[in-house]
Amino acid sequence: MQYIETILPSLLAGVLVTLKVFVLTIIGALPLGILAGLGLKSEFKIIRWLLNGYVWLMRGTPLLLQLIFVFYGLPLINITFDRLDAALFAFILNYAAYFAEIFRGGFQAIPIGQYEAAKVLRLTPWQTQRKIILPQVIKNVIPPVGNEVINLIKDSSLVYVIGIGDLLRAGNIDAARDVTLVPYILVGVIYLLLTAVTTIGLRRLEKYYNYYR
Repeated sequence: MQYIETILPSLLAGVLVTLKVFVLTIIGALPLGILAGLGLKSEFKIIRWLLNGYVWLMRGTPLLLQLIFVFYGLPLINITFDRLDAALFAFILNYAAYFAEIFRGGFQAIPIGQYEAAKVLRLTPWQTQRKIILPQVIKNVIPPVGNEVINLIKDSSLVYVIGIGDLLRAGNIDAARDVTLVPYILVGVIYLLLTAVTTIGLRRLEKYYNYYR
């Protein structure tokens, strides 16, 4: 217990970095994913072509490779990010692509009659989306979005490769210094707690949107 108390402050500092990456990625990726999901249904072929290419690229290459490319590759063409900004840029683009496909499916699942009814009620396109379509889409996509959110908690450990002091990096430093697996065990426990709390929150959100049945 004394050893755990010794290394816990560094692990908790790493947790704060992990949570920062997680929260900022969600804030950036979800709205971008919704917009891209709408764009994938656009009547303009060029928009659909560009967005399909973006989704194909982001989903078809590893997030780790994208992270390395942003931090180490883009400076070769004079585009430079600091470590955290590079991580957020890569994570937001990657997860927005997954969210885009999820929301595209959610929008396509809405019966065409819903749009026609909105026209009869003389709702504007914005009112139709905000009051009728989006609430139903959100209810339908909570489970797949929730899966990606859980994955994001674990994927946040990838920022370790560009030297960001997240939870995993803090555990790795302690383990290498003290030649013990205890820090890794604590890291695993903390990740489990984070995913458990997130899962509970997502289930409550799903329950809240059940009134749209």
